[in-house]
Amino acid sequence: MINKVGQIMLYVSNQDEAVNFWTEKVGFHVVAEEDNGEGMRWIELSPTKEAETSIILHNKELIAKMEPELNLGTPSLLFFSDNLDELYNGLQNKDVTVGDIVDMPNGRVFNFSDTEGNYFAVLQK
Repeated sequence: MINKVGQIMLYVSNQDEAVNFWTEKVGFHVVAEEDNGEGMRWIELSPTKEAETSIILHNKELIAKMEPELNLGTPSLLFFSDNLDELYNGLQNKDVTVGDIVDMPNGRVFNFSDTEGNYFAVLQK
C-alpha cells in the first residue's frame, strides 16, 4: 500500500541552473545534494523544510544513457499556494514566465515555466 508521494524526479539539462531557478526564483530549499563520485549527482529540493514531498533534480543526459527507455519528459506538476497573487507577482518580479491567472471551479490557477521551458501550475483552492 502506498501511503504518500515521496519524491518527484525531474530530469534537467543543467542541474546548477535548475537549482538556481527553484531556489532563487521559486523559493524552494535544498534538502540534500548527493554525488556518487562516478558522475551521478542529484539534488533534493522542497518548498519548505518540513514538506513531505520533494523534487529530485537529475542530469537528463546521464539518465538517458543509463536508461534509454525511460520517459524523461517533465511530469505535470500542480503546486498549491495559500497566496496565489503574492506568488504570481513575486515570480513576475523575478522575470519568470507566467501565464494568466484563471478562475476554475476548484480555485484560481496559473502556469509558470522554468529556464528549460518546462511548465508547472499553481492552484489556490
